Amino acid sequence: MENHKVTIENRIQTTITDIVEIDSFDEDEIRATLKQGAMIIKGEKLNIQMLDLQEGTAAIGGTINSLMYVKVKGKGDKGIIAKLIK
Repeated sequence: MENHKVTIENRIQTTITDIVEIDSFDEDEIRATLKQGAMIIKGEKLNIQMLDLQEGTAAIGGTINSLMYVKVKGKGDKGIIAKLIK
């Protein structure tokens, strides 16, 4: 298993590892699937500056207001929205 890392610099620059895919994004919210679960980032003027799915890394700009890990239900459910337990 690889190490998962999140680095947040001054709440305006975030780097994340172990990303499998970005499920949805806009300037207020980014939802991503990780190798172990999922993550929701909320903020203002969010943007994906770099995404390398082969390496599993992403760089996100914009003001970060919250970052939350969420559980993912079983594989029988469809779509990431259906998988997230709030």
